[in-house]
Amino acid sequence: MAVHVLHHGWCFDGAASSALFAAFYTQRFGPAELRYIPKDHRPGDPYDPEDFAGADPAVGLDFRYSQHPAMTWYFDHHASAFQLPGDRRHFAADHTGQKFHDQGAASCAGFIVRTVRDRFACDLSAHADLIHWAERIDAANFPSPEMPVLLAEPALQLMTFVESNQDLGLIGPFIDDLRTRPLADHASADYVQQIVRPRRIQNQDDLALIDRCAVVRDGVLSYALLDHPVRAYNKFIPYCHHPAVRYVVAITRGPDRRIKLTAGYNPWLPREAREHSMAALLEPLGGGGHPYVGGCSFDADQEEHALAVQRGLVDILRGAAPPPTSP
Repeated sequence: MAVHVLHHGWCFDGAASSALFAAFYTQRFGPAELRYIPKDHRPGDPYDPEDFAGADPAVGLDFRYSQHPAMTWYFDHHASAFQLPGDRRHFAADHTGQKFHDQGAASCAGFIVRTVRDRFACDLSAHADLIHWAERIDAANFPSPEMPVLLAEPALQLMTFVESNQDLGLIGPFIDDLRTRPLADHASADYVQQIVRPRRIQNQDDLALIDRCAVVRDGVLSYALLDHPVRAYNKFIPYCHHPAVRYVVAITRGPDRRIKLTAGYNPWLPREAREHSMAALLEPLGGGGHPYVGGCSFDADQEEHALAVQRGLVDILRGAAPPPTSP
């Protein structure tokens, strides 16, 4: 039996949340076997039966809620946490004191730290550097777009590893290292740099690629890279070229060549000027996220459907089409 840590995959906040929950859990309950399972958005129930098989217990972190009886711990801060019928009611009816949600939290990692401090008198301040960067990265709280594109800081190199790594066997060791090693030491590890070093170089080519592919109209930038290599394209590159654009809607390919759509509001513009919630727009597609940034995915062969969805979102964000009404 093991603790199954079901977390938002390919996301630094998901990895940081996993490391901090592991620190809390072992501090409170003693040594435990932890199995880290990354999850990605998809329509319907995003969980698989094997996610819970043999779990004692399972925890959901930085991702959608599940009514599965094995999920006895839960921490999340997404507006789109409760999507399936009965999810929100099931969460509200829980009286274990082990399930928490706050969509106003800047990051799930920071939310976990504050919650376990207040509810369980658990001090995770030894992980202050990880907590600081998880809060900054998930809120895109950078002085300029160049900072998360140049990736000079160790924490941003670790972010890049999480977003780019496709070796599932490295997920557990990476999260354990997040918990036990200083960020600078961790970022210099050979297995991290084997992915990060070429990605930093690749960013220079991607700056030119996205500049060529980007279409900007009425303050909305869009691009699609379905015929380009499968990798994590840096989501801040569009703002380097067009710092005043309001929204970015991008299509790329992710793990297993699934099509990934991301939509975000420019984090360097005033937040009160945002007209749309990305979570609300993407939730009907089986995705979700925050009011400021969200994502969804499609099967690898749904290119035309994904592109049509992208065009529809662009029209909504431009003001050329009304947003969908909630059912």
